[in-house]
Amino acid sequence: MAMGTNSGVDTGREVPGLAGAPLLGSLFDLKSDSLGTYLRAQRRHGDLVRITAGPPGMRAELYCVFSPAGAQQVLASDAARFRKDNHFYQEVRDSFGNGLLTSQDEDYLRQRRLVQPLFTRRRVDGYAGAVAAETDAVITAWGEAPGGVVDVSDEMMHLALRAVARILFGTDVEATADVVAECFPVITDYVLRRGYSPANIPRHWPTPGNRRAAAAMDELYGVCDRIIAQRRRTSGTGTGTGAESPGEDLLSLLAAARSSDDGEFDATELRDQVLIFLLAGHETTATSLCFALHLLARHPEQQDRAREEISRVLGDRTPGAADLDRLPYLTQVLKEAMRLYPAAPVIGRKAVTATRIGDHTIPAGADVILAPWVTHRHPEYWPDPDRFDPERFTPEAEAGRPRYAWFPFGGGPRACIGQHFSMLESVIALAMILRAYTFEAVDTEIPVGAGITLRTNGPARCRIRRVDGQAGPDIEMRAGQSR
Repeated sequence: MAMGTNSGVDTGREVPGLAGAPLLGSLFDLKSDSLGTYLRAQRRHGDLVRITAGPPGMRAELYCVFSPAGAQQVLASDAARFRKDNHFYQEVRDSFGNGLLTSQDEDYLRQRRLVQPLFTRRRVDGYAGAVAAETDAVITAWGEAPGGVVDVSDEMMHLALRAVARILFGTDVEATADVVAECFPVITDYVLRRGYSPANIPRHWPTPGNRRAAAAMDELYGVCDRIIAQRRRTSGTGTGTGAESPGEDLLSLLAAARSSDDGEFDATELRDQVLIFLLAGHETTATSLCFALHLLARHPEQQDRAREEISRVLGDRTPGAADLDRLPYLTQVLKEAMRLYPAAPVIGRKAVTATRIGDHTIPAGADVILAPWVTHRHPEYWPDPDRFDPERFTPEAEAGRPRYAWFPFGGGPRACIGQHFSMLESVIALAMILRAYTFEAVDTEIPVGAGITLRTNGPARCRIRRVDGQAGPDIEMRAGQSR
């Protein structure tokens, strides 16, 4: 699809619609398999498709944009015309606060200016040691049952949560990781139920679901508020409790962040940033690591090639930030895993004004869907799109594709601020894990669904064996049993 002009007069051809049930449209298709529904819409009708869902009077119309050029227009060149004003983002905002992921306008610009200095490449590279330490703990735990079976979905969620909590909270990681692990699933499921429902009862009504979610939010907010209060007392004094050195954990740096123009974060704003970093910083990386291991477990030739590169580059030493550029094939593996299983498989916006995209016009007020899940499988840019092939991400191959044929971190002025951290964490963790263990898939197919991030709807088990050849009893390790 070619980039279009933004004419409110020439509306172009009518946007094709996906056929659905007479009364409810595609409501049940979206509820049962939204990713498959979007993929089917693109295959049948092209790169801009209208999907209706819900009964008359509460019916939603989704304008789905699937081409790289359309994604670039929505996220970058015409980003001001598309806002995070939809119903789903409001539910995320109500549960996880008004942080970088959900804020808009001057709130967002102010937050971004205050946070940006904490996410420079040099600053993020300093977190490599914390990632390596948490990865080493997982490797050691798995060593209790070499040759056993691990669920890499659960295990990578545990690893990514521990790593981001350690970077955020320093030595307070033990006080937070368990609370986050317990409360986050309750809150995210609550957001999903409300976010995809055409109508919701008020949050303050004392229903069982509302009470469970409120209790989880109270517990999560409480532990964050206690640590934030301590950080605000110690920020700038050099007496913090950072993971690597005093006052150097991310929360201490956020508490100390200030400028003459933007002031500083108050306690509520700090908590909002922390909650968003926890949400976006562990589920996304966990997804990338899980599926990279799963795909390599199903493709032993690529697994061996990645391990050979790791061994040649690292030997026995612990990887650091400088090794990212020295492990190009491993990076290609991760990028291909993120193509097939993007952590943010669907991105929503609301059109502020009527906007022409290609041969069609999206009307003002419309809900707009971008789907990396679909664009990353677009046959025009990805031959044999369901095949795992890290060679798609050689520098030469990347240069031959449109910029937004692959956009797991979004794009434009609201591109993910933590994308370098995600790649740093993923490369270091994957390098250390593959150096220690070989992987063979037990579950060859993993059902997935679109939550706030991509979620597995079943186990992702792999049989592991120490690379040094040491064998042991086949013990099936599920999440938590190895801790």
